[in-house]
This record gives sequence, C-alpha cells and structure tokens, in this order.
Amino acid sequence: MRRRSLLAVAGWLATATLATLIGVAAIRWVGESIAGTPGGVLSQEEVERALASPGPTAGGPPAATGTGEPSAGAATGAGRRRAFGTAGGSAVAECGPAGVRLVSWTPAQGYRVADVEQGPDDDVEVTFAGPAGEFELKLRCVGAEPVQADDD
Repeated sequence: MRRRSLLAVAGWLATATLATLIGVAAIRWVGESIAGTPGGVLSQEEVERALASPGPTAGGPPAATGTGEPSAGAATGAGRRRAFGTAGGSAVAECGPAGVRLVSWTPAQGYRVADVEQGPDDDVEVTFAGPAGEFELKLRCVGAEPVQADDD
C-alpha cells in the first residue's frame, strides 16, 4: 500500500511539472508574439536609414531626411504630409482646409514631449525636452505644403 501511495505522489508531481513547463512555454510564445519586436531592436543609424527610405505604401507618412529638412510626403485627402526632425524628436504634419495639423510626433531617445499644439490652426508646434535642452518644431502651411516656421 505504501508503494502504491509513493507511485501516486510521484505520478502527480511528474504531471504537475509537465503541465507547468507546457504552460510557461505557451505564455512565453504568446507573449513574444504579442509584445515582441519583429526583427529585433534597431540601432539609431538603422532607424535613420529606414526613415530616409521611401515607405512601403503610397499613403504612409513620409520620411525625414535626417538633416532637419522635410522630405516630400504622399498626397492625402487633406493635403501633403511632410516629416520634420530635430535632435530632440520628429513630427509629421499635413495641411488641410482648417490649417496645419500635427499627424504624429515622436521624441528622440532620452527626450520627452514638453508641449504640443496639435491643431488644426494657422501654426502648430511641438517641443521636445532632454539632456541637450529644448528643441521646438513650429510648422505652418504655405499653399497645401507644411513648412517649418520661423520663431516669432
């Protein structure tokens, strides 16, 4: 009888261990597929090269040239989209009937968004703050093109 109890406990422990290992493997697999970075983490140079190259779709946002100058974007229903960049971050803007509008903005690593005026309005701006100070992008429309505006 004692041997039978010992075998039952050993079988239960083996089953519990196997079920736990299968559960952990399933959670890891699902977690990586949900939260993982496809293709791994990119370096700053790889990100800049990817932003400088044309996007895979005609309707996607344009890429910055890496020099702070905008590059031409795809035409949208509201006007042209253009990307602008500073050392503190980048932003994509488009012009429409109500004025210029910030479509998106992203701080550079180590920076944060200190202030943003999304629009649409006559001009919009986003300020990035970080270790090297503040960098402001102020944008407006000239015709249907977003352009970087001079500070007042």
